Amino acid sequence: MTRRLLWFAVVPALLFAGVARAQYPIMNEVAEKLVQKYQRASCEQLWQEKAQKQGQPKPAKEQEAVQLLRDDPQMRSAFINRVAGPIVNKMFECGMIP
Repeated sequence: MTRRLLWFAVVPALLFAGVARAQYPIMNEVAEKLVQKYQRASCEQLWQEKAQKQGQPKPAKEQEAVQLLRDDPQMRSAFINRVAGPIVNKMFECGMIP
């Protein structure tokens, strides 16, 4: 019984992830690069980058990407589902979030 419930929970999530990758290939590349950046960076590097970026405007390409995510809720959901876990885990490890 538990296996069957798990199966019905996991399969739709995997299908959604596959559809999101096929539907938004550029977004998927950006998400993968962002995840890799966080996974490869040391905590010290992340803290330094955070300190340097405070108060500075975002680059034009980054602003465009954020606007695309604001305009397309499905793409935003796919992007957040892809990057949230790895990034939040790294931030937690580095003491950037409680």
